[in-house]
Amino acid sequence: MTDNTRAFAARWIFPVSHPPIHGGWVRVDRQQIVEVGQGPPPADAEDLGDVALLPSLVNAHTHLEFSDCETPIGEPGVALYQWVGQVIAARQSATIDAKAAAINKGLTESLDAGVSLIGEIATLPSEYPSHPRFSRHGQSPELVTFAETIGLSPQRGNERFELTEHHVHTQPSAGISPHAPYSTSRPLIQRCVQLACQSRRPLAMHVAESPAERELLSSGSGPFAETLKQLGVWDASLFPWGAQPFAWLIDLLAKVPRGLLVHGNDFQRNEIEAIAKHPSLSVVYCPQTHHFFRYEPHPVAEMLDRGIRVALGTDSRASNPDLNLWREIQFLLKHRPDIDPEQVLAMGTINGADAMGRIRHGRLQPGSLPLFNRVPTTAKTLQEVYQDFAEQPLRHGL
Repeated sequence: MTDNTRAFAARWIFPVSHPPIHGGWVRVDRQQIVEVGQGPPPADAEDLGDVALLPSLVNAHTHLEFSDCETPIGEPGVALYQWVGQVIAARQSATIDAKAAAINKGLTESLDAGVSLIGEIATLPSEYPSHPRFSRHGQSPELVTFAETIGLSPQRGNERFELTEHHVHTQPSAGISPHAPYSTSRPLIQRCVQLACQSRRPLAMHVAESPAERELLSSGSGPFAETLKQLGVWDASLFPWGAQPFAWLIDLLAKVPRGLLVHGNDFQRNEIEAIAKHPSLSVVYCPQTHHFFRYEPHPVAEMLDRGIRVALGTDSRASNPDLNLWREIQFLLKHRPDIDPEQVLAMGTINGADAMGRIRHGRLQPGSLPLFNRVPTTAKTLQEVYQDFAEQPLRHGL
């Protein structure tokens, strides 16, 4: 073993890109994995003992600026249209310095939780980790910063789109995020899609979050319409979209190189079928946020059955008690027995990485980054390992 080469053996290795290995080992050379093997480890391997070795986790959707929230905003079961107003009221006085501090706190929490890649919705202007204070021990999760582009009025939309264009043209890891159908006009969504296509950047959008959103888009009425009126941003010419609003939106977002449909709580069967026709599209599911709003069971199992790439996110501390993606995985292992545990693990690792085009994250295979997590286990079978995953804490690193 040279100064740049190390090998590690463990009771279990979970490459994620390949089946789990009982009694395996991994060799690292400099900043990449070069071998993953089974059976007797190399003589120079360090034995990690009774652990399952996993790749780093991927949080495909969050808003780090809310990481200073000690508890979620609102009460469990709050309607989304009510919660939106509460969030706006809670953040009106936030300064750029306060946002930077919250972002730093969220990055530290994410790193401690074993996350190496984050899909971040960035409310511009924001300060992100180009400064050493955002990293600890030389480490910080990699960010794909989706510039939030929001506005129902042309003036507001133009202002936000100019910031987004500048972000895309100056930041190598930038993405684009037209916020949601209830807050972003169709012309502005189309401009975002065009920019994503021209710049070859990923695009993320909150879509089909609640039945009230569907009512707004389909009929131009309902509680979301009343909320927009109360906020002073209602424009009757923008709604309704038509009888099948999400069919139009799915076809539009399918044009971008990589599209992340965030939440998708209210997608119906015909819409799931439409998404399945487009390999460029992924759905990002945030289990504990979904639970916070007390929605009906998420159609994630049907999405997986149709071959849709589903990734996991935490959303923000405005709707989640923490940013611990391992707890999202554990939540599903405990509450969604209809989903194969192997798929649950993939949702928290490789699927999010692939959704954002970061193929060196979220897997243990030659060429991937040597970013590891471990979970204590003495299991002899896969079923026993997944039982341990549901209960045991995850340790960041080796």
